[in-house]
Amino acid sequence: MTDRDAQISRLLLVQEIGEFLYREAELLDERRYDEWLAMLADDIRYWMPMRRNVKYGETEREFTRDTIDVNWFDEGKETLTRRVRQIETGIHWAEEPVSRISHFVSNVQFVEATPTIAEAREVTVRCRFLIYRNRVETETDFMVGKREDVLRRAGDTWQIARRKIVLDQNVLLSKNLSFFF
Repeated sequence: MTDRDAQISRLLLVQEIGEFLYREAELLDERRYDEWLAMLADDIRYWMPMRRNVKYGETEREFTRDTIDVNWFDEGKETLTRRVRQIETGIHWAEEPVSRISHFVSNVQFVEATPTIAEAREVTVRCRFLIYRNRVETETDFMVGKREDVLRRAGDTWQIARRKIVLDQNVLLSKNLSFFF
């Protein structure tokens, strides 16, 4: 493969992944949860560590530790499916009436592909997000942060195998986390 072919393959892969992430945001905004769940690998890890205020230079303490400390989320597909089913009952206290949500995804960055870009079966990508949520008359939330996803090839599309969500705030100002990132 020439350098030019490799560059084209990389650009096409980045475009394909961006479109996948934008489609996911649209499905969540439209409350098309079964289609969203189909985008998740059966062995997904959906993880959001908590953030702490720390002194300069103490970056190793800034986030709760993987599998050791409490996190905002550390879920698999079964738990995510149960959360969706609970919302769909129509009697979920935090989502009745339902929230109006807009997901914005930007700065999609390709990190790596396994085994190669041309034959990618798994890719790691980073992006930034902004989630706007409005409930009832007066509740408004903005969630801003970063995500790191591992996407796995599933036929002619991708599935989310791992998602690490990092909020840019350390104090949760929202009354609940009943929505998805």
